Amino acid sequence: MLINKAILHILDFNTNVCILSQKELDFSSDIVYEYVDKRINKILHDASQQTGAFYATSQFQPMVQRVAEGALDFDEFAASAARSLFDILNHCDVPESVDLLVVDFQNDEDVRFMGLLMLDNKTAYTHQILDDNGEVYNKLIQHQAILPGAVQKAEAYALINCADFSVRFVDKKRQMDGQEVYILPDKLLQCTAVISSKEAVKIVTKIAAKVAEEHGSNAVEALSKTKNYLVENAETADSFSPQELGAGVFADSPQMQEEFEAQVQEAHMPADVAIEKEYARKTGKSHKIKTDTGIEITFPSEYIENTDYIQIINNPDGTISIELKNICKITNK
Repeated sequence: MLINKAILHILDFNTNVCILSQKELDFSSDIVYEYVDKRINKILHDASQQTGAFYATSQFQPMVQRVAEGALDFDEFAASAARSLFDILNHCDVPESVDLLVVDFQNDEDVRFMGLLMLDNKTAYTHQILDDNGEVYNKLIQHQAILPGAVQKAEAYALINCADFSVRFVDKKRQMDGQEVYILPDKLLQCTAVISSKEAVKIVTKIAAKVAEEHGSNAVEALSKTKNYLVENAETADSFSPQELGAGVFADSPQMQEEFEAQVQEAHMPADVAIEKEYARKTGKSHKIKTDTGIEITFPSEYIENTDYIQIINNPDGTISIELKNICKITNK
C-alpha cells in the first residue's frame, strides 16, 4: 500500500466550529505515518463494510472524479468534504464532534482510493507531571478529544475507488429530525447500500440451519457444507451467490434447495455478495459444535463430507452420536 496524501480536519460541535487544516499531515513523522497506515490497512480487510454505487444525482461523485482526473486539488476536495459533513452533522438531533481524516492512497493492486474516516472524539484520562518549586508531583487530568487507537475498529468510514467509483463503507445510525439515518451513504455520498459480507454470511448460515432442521436433516452437516462452500468459492471468486450456495449445500434435495432460495429471497439478499477472500477462508476454515452434555468439538469444515474422519449419526431414539475416526494421537490442551 502507498499513502499519497492525508489531511485531518476537526468538526467540533462543542464550540460549533469546523477547523480546516491548511496543511497536509507530515509523513516524515513515523508516528503520523504509522497511525494512518494501520487505520487504512485495518479497514481494507473489514468484512463489516457494505458496498454501494453512487446515485446518478449524487453531488459527491463528480468531486471524486475531478480529483481522479487531476482537475481538483486533493486539499480542496478534502476541505469541501469536511464542510459538507459538518453541515450534515449539524442537523443531527445531538451532533457529535469528530475528526475527519481524508486519505489519498493506493492499495496493493495499485488501485487508487479516496478514504474518508470519521474519528470519534473520546473523553479519556491521563497523567501530567508537574514541578512545584523543585517538588515533582503527578496529576490526573481529563482530555476531551482523544482519537481512537490505530488498531481500534472504525465506527464510520468510506473508501471510494477512483477507477470505477464503487463505494465501500461502514456507518452507524444517528438521529436526525427524530429519525435514524446513515450519514455517509444517505447524506454525504448519496449512494446505494448493499449488505456486508459479514452480515450476508450470518444470514445464509442461519437459513441453511433452519431449512435443514425443518426437513429433518442434519443442521451441523448443512452448516459445515455452507462454510466449506465459502472457502472453495473464495479460491476463484471475490463474491458468492446465495442461490448457488444453497444448490451446493442441498444438492441431494430439490425441495430443500427451493425452500432455501425462497427464504433467501424473503431476506432480500442480492444475487451476488462481495466477500473478502481472507474473511471467507477464516470463517469457513473450521466448524465448532457444542452438545447439550457440555462437550465441544472443533473440526475442519471440509471433514463433514469425509466419513473417514468424522460421522454424525441420527439414532432411532432421536439422539445424535458423533464418531471420530482414524485418530493416531490425542493432545491435551
